[in-house]
Amino acid sequence: MKLSIRSKFFVGMVFLLIILVLSIFSAYYMNKLSKETGTILKENYLSVVYARDMSGGLTNINQEITNCFLTSKNVDSILIKKELNIIDKSLQLEKNNFTEPGEDKLVSGIEAGLIEYRNSVEKFLKSPQPANNVSDLQKKYGAIYHQLVLLSEMNGKAIEVKTGNNRISSQDALTQMTIIAILCFIIALFYSYSFSTYSNERFFQLYNGIKEIHVNNYGKRLDIDGTDEIYEISLAFNEMADKLHENKQNMSVPLLAGSENTSTLNDIQEMKNMLIRIKSIEEQAESLISRLENNKNT
Repeated sequence: MKLSIRSKFFVGMVFLLIILVLSIFSAYYMNKLSKETGTILKENYLSVVYARDMSGGLTNINQEITNCFLTSKNVDSILIKKELNIIDKSLQLEKNNFTEPGEDKLVSGIEAGLIEYRNSVEKFLKSPQPANNVSDLQKKYGAIYHQLVLLSEMNGKAIEVKTGNNRISSQDALTQMTIIAILCFIIALFYSYSFSTYSNERFFQLYNGIKEIHVNNYGKRLDIDGTDEIYEISLAFNEMADKLHENKQNMSVPLLAGSENTSTLNDIQEMKNMLIRIKSIEEQAESLISRLENNKNT
């Protein structure tokens, strides 16, 4: 099916629009993927931070109790209560930030161990400082600290895995978008070249035909096929050339002297009108040739 020039131009614009849409979609997808990755990594990073804060608080409490036991000094209860509050706050935040399989069970075990550890610390603050109480606190501290290390490692590894997966997904998406964009660009480039070649050839034929009419070669005809606008113009051109050729032949018949060959007033007037029309057609042809030459030069 042959398309008109407008239809072909519209098809070319569609290819350019596809390239533009792909570019916008690629930018949107990459931005969305970046935001999702940032959100996921932020959640895992926060879990690492919470585990670090809890282990830091436990370490401070354990050091305070150990130092006081070794130096026989009174325990700084204000410091211990402050660290316990920090641990409780971090634990509650972590309970609302589960991201990995099995993380909830691990945090439940940490919570149970912290409750038991808190009770032991409070008991230690109220009673004298026998060695068995300090030894019991050390064991509980070690168990909880080990669980916090597992929590931190779990989320740290998750960050590495998710970062790698998202990097691969981004590269795959970028590669696919690039291939599609290149294909569309090649198709659009080929289409633009073929369209310009096709249009230039048909315009050149029309231009040569008008030049022939301009030099009074009324026998010139355009042999342009198709269904587009240039084809319709060629039909109108051939019809105009036929009329000009016919009028030229009619005007070439010599006028015989005598009354039998004397034209009537109406015939003379009709001849004048025909000359005026021919003159008008020639002026239009000259104007069209001038415009085509200007466009060709530019």
